[in-house]
Amino acid sequence: MPAKPTVDDFFAKAKKWRDEMNALRTIVRGCGLTEELKWYQPCYTYEENNVVIISGFKEYCLLGFFKGALLKDSEGLLIRPGQHTQSGRQLRFTTAAEINKMKPLIKAYIREAIELEKSGSKVAYKKTDAYAVPEELQRKMKALPAFQKAFHALTPGRQRGYLLYFAAAKQSKTREDRIEKHL
Repeated sequence: MPAKPTVDDFFAKAKKWRDEMNALRTIVRGCGLTEELKWYQPCYTYEENNVVIISGFKEYCLLGFFKGALLKDSEGLLIRPGQHTQSGRQLRFTTAAEINKMKPLIKAYIREAIELEKSGSKVAYKKTDAYAVPEELQRKMKALPAFQKAFHALTPGRQRGYLLYFAAAKQSKTREDRIEKHL
């Protein structure tokens, strides 16, 4: 049976962004967080609560803040990864020199994130009922009460995901097709 992968394995196997991610790792480890491997990525926690994660993508590597929306971000550096992202924010990098130059600032962001975790701060998520329900979905739910019941039995996150996916279609026919496919 193969050994469970470790954070060291992640960094040893990293090809792209190796130097950059190691520079981030050094900074984060110096802030007193616990290092773990979650979702096959190095994740750093405070009392078992996720604070930051290091990850590499095609165009950049990043330091992701799980509650980044609560950070002050006085420098305006944090990036919202997607238009529907409510909590997470990222610092993106393309060179180790850039990371080393920003080291004091990165540490300040991490320290603030740790203080948010210590204080028990929570992100106020938008409620599922605040999202628009496409007319096609309303009609389908009215016609099939069992479908409506099943939809409302989903977790709020799954409901939001479907609402966003269905509503993203520009044409009514496409929305109907998506709803029918996921019925």
